[in-house]
Amino acid sequence: MTATLTQSFNEVRPSTKWSNTIPQHVPASNISGANNLIHVLDPHAAIPYVPAHNLPTPPATSPIRVIDKDSPAFVNVVDTPVHDLLRQVVQERNIGDLSGSGDESAFFACDLSAIYQAVQMWRQSAIGERVEIFYAVKCNPSPPVLHLLSLLGTSFDCASTAEINQVLSLPTAPSPDRIIFANPCKPASFIRSAADSGVHMMTFDNADELYKVKRSFPDAKLVLRILTDDSKSLCRLGLKFGAPLDTCPGLLALAVQLGLNVIGVSFHVGSGCKDPNQFADAIWRAKKVFDMGKAVGYDFKFLDVGGGFERETFAEMSQVVSDSLDVYFPKHSGVRVIAEPGRLLVSSAFTLATNIIARRLALPSGEATPKDDHEGADVMYYINDGVYGSFNCIMFDHQIVHPHPLTISHEITKCSPSFPPPPNIHLPVDLPVQLGYKDTEAASVWGPTCDSIDCVRQLVQLPKGLQVGDWIAWSEMGAYTLCAASTFNGFNRSPVLWTTGGDHPHAIAVRATLDSFNGPER
Repeated sequence: MTATLTQSFNEVRPSTKWSNTIPQHVPASNISGANNLIHVLDPHAAIPYVPAHNLPTPPATSPIRVIDKDSPAFVNVVDTPVHDLLRQVVQERNIGDLSGSGDESAFFACDLSAIYQAVQMWRQSAIGERVEIFYAVKCNPSPPVLHLLSLLGTSFDCASTAEINQVLSLPTAPSPDRIIFANPCKPASFIRSAADSGVHMMTFDNADELYKVKRSFPDAKLVLRILTDDSKSLCRLGLKFGAPLDTCPGLLALAVQLGLNVIGVSFHVGSGCKDPNQFADAIWRAKKVFDMGKAVGYDFKFLDVGGGFERETFAEMSQVVSDSLDVYFPKHSGVRVIAEPGRLLVSSAFTLATNIIARRLALPSGEATPKDDHEGADVMYYINDGVYGSFNCIMFDHQIVHPHPLTISHEITKCSPSFPPPPNIHLPVDLPVQLGYKDTEAASVWGPTCDSIDCVRQLVQLPKGLQVGDWIAWSEMGAYTLCAASTFNGFNRSPVLWTTGGDHPHAIAVRATLDSFNGPER
C-alpha cells in the first residue's frame, strides 16, 4: 500500500513510505505532539536529519505534503502563501517578547512554486526546446529542492562525490547519465567513485587531469572546459578554471594519445553574468575548439554552456544563446546542448526572516574608523544571521541583499509585497520607500558574531520605529546561502519552512507534481 502526497499529515499511514512516525533520535524536547510537529530536514545538523528548531504548527485544516528522503526523517510542506507563512510564524513567536522565553531564531521560508515557475520559464524561453537543464547542485543542495527538480525532469551538475551521492540517493534518483561531474580538477578518489557510480561525463582543463582519468576511469566521457571572458560576472570562475584556446590543441592531442574519449566542450561565463554578449563570445570560442577536435580525429556532439543566468536578464540572455547556437551549432549538427543554471532556479524561492537582537545609535561623525562605508547611518541594527551564516553570499558572491520589515514596533507591517518583490523595486537604498514607507532613516545592519566584518548592509534606508524584537525579511536568498553557512561563534544555521505557495496556478501545478510521486512500499 502506498500513500499520495495529497494526504494530510494526520492521514498518512505509518506503514507507507510517507510516514508520520517521529524519528527515535529526535529529543523529546523537540516534540510538541506527534501529529503536530513541523519536522524540518536539516542536512547540516550534527545528527543527520535532526531539526535545529521547533517551528510553529499550521492550522489543523491546512493540507500538508511530506517529502521523504528515504530515511526515518521527513519534511513537511504546507500550502500557505509565503508572505502569510512568514507573518504567521512571527505572530506565533510572541513578537517583541524580550524575556528570553520566546523563539527569536532566524528561519527561511521556501516557496517551491517559485522553483517550478523558474523551470517553466526556462522551458518556455528561446532556448527551452534546445538546451537541457543540469541544475548546479552546489548552489542549493537542500533535499526538497533536489527532489522537486528531479520530479520536474531536470538533470544535475555535481562537483564532488558527496553531491553525486546525494543526487543518486534521492527518492526520485535520476539515472547516472543525467549527471555531469563538472569539476575540472578532481581528486583521483573522486574519479574512481564516479566510475563506481556510473557517472561517465566529467570535465577537464589540464594534462594532469587526463593522466588521472586514464589511470582511474579510462572509459569516462570527457568534456574540455575552455576559458572564456567572465569579466562582467559577479564571480569570475575563469581565474581558476578553463583551458586557454592556445592550449586546447595540445590537450586534445594528448587525449588522443592516451586513448581517451573526449565528447565535447564546456565553458562557464561566471556566476551572475551581467552581459549576455559573453555567451555569444563563449559559444564562438567553443566552435573553434570543436574544429580543433575534428583536426585530431574527434567528432564532438556535446556542448555545455554552463551557468551565469539571472532572472532579470534571462530573456535577453536566452535569445543571445539561441541566436549563437543557430549560427555555430544549428540543430541539424546533432550537437546536444546542456546548461548548468543554479541561481536562476532557486534564488527567488527563498526568503530569510531575521530578528533584531540589538540596536544602538551610530557612532558620531569622526569617531568611526576612517573611510568606514557605513558612516552616515543614524542607527545600527544587529540581527541573528550574518555573513558567517546565510549572508555569506555577500562575501563570496558579491550579493546586495534587500531588507523588508515584517514588523515595526512589534506590530505586523501593513505593507504586504509579494515575495520575491518584482525586479523594479530591487533598489539598494530606496526599497522601503518603494514599498510605501514614508518615514525612513539611514541604517546599517550587522550580523550576530563578534567579527566587525559581519556587516549585512553598510547603508540602507529602513523605516523608523524598528525595535529590538522586530523582524526583517530578506528576499532572493536561495542561491549560495544555506549551502555555505557556518556555525562560527556558536551561532546555528537557519532552518527552512517549506510551502507550495497558496492557490495561484504555479502553486497548484507544483502540488500536482509532488502528488504525482508515490514512494515505494517499505
